[in-house]
Amino acid sequence: MRRGGIALILAGAAALVVPSPPVPVLEGIAARLVARAPVPVPVAAPAPRGLPVIDYWTGPRGLPADTGQLSATGLRPASKIVVYDAPGGRPRGLVERSISGLPVVLPIVARRTGWVAVLLPTTNRRMGWVPPKGWSEEPLRDHLVVSRGDHRLTWFRHGVRKKSWTVATGAAATPTPLGRTFVMGTTGTRGAVYGGLDALVLGSIPENPEAVAEGLGAAHTGIHSWTDPGAFGRSVSNGCVRVPPKVMRLLLDEINPGTPVTVVD
Repeated sequence: MRRGGIALILAGAAALVVPSPPVPVLEGIAARLVARAPVPVPVAAPAPRGLPVIDYWTGPRGLPADTGQLSATGLRPASKIVVYDAPGGRPRGLVERSISGLPVVLPIVARRTGWVAVLLPTTNRRMGWVPPKGWSEEPLRDHLVVSRGDHRLTWFRHGVRKKSWTVATGAAATPTPLGRTFVMGTTGTRGAVYGGLDALVLGSIPENPEAVAEGLGAAHTGIHSWTDPGAFGRSVSNGCVRVPPKVMRLLLDEINPGTPVTVVD
């Protein structure tokens, strides 16, 4: 029992008098207990029928802007997952394990109360929130940075600059989309100018599809080989990043799906 600020511990017939801890100490203990209390994970609302699947042609709507934080890990779906506009928020789309035959690895760009936010394909500068089940993490070691003003592609590994090259970027009417995207995987090319090499498919799409040729209006931007050296150091493409064939060979050997790609001015 307690009297006048003194705590009494009774043991049989004897009473041991113990001074009460000062108020600041008690407040500190209480604060630590509150800090250790688990924060409840927001409940994921079930996906309604007819929720759109995010694919190569259809991007999500109603999702928040990318935070711009650098990602070091990626999310690989174990099955179809639902993407929300906030932790515990509204379902906005579905992501399957592959898109157009490309295995899905999405860069994780934010974390909150058990949920993670990921970059999404077929949309520019948007992210979606995913609840903490139905996927696994894997490390992302690389980061590609494209400078439109300098016409330069720089490759970083574990945050350390590896190599840098002069490249070609999008023309004024069809610029390479600014912001951050990621490598979805590789695709084949047709035409001698590509040097017979595959291209890296990016998650970003043209800012104005009507400005590019009709056959490219639904295409993604990419990084691909270009055999004409006169293009490098210029803004001449439909939005893709053109690189010398030897650079493309290196990128195809070293760059994995999920690798973040940041485009700056």
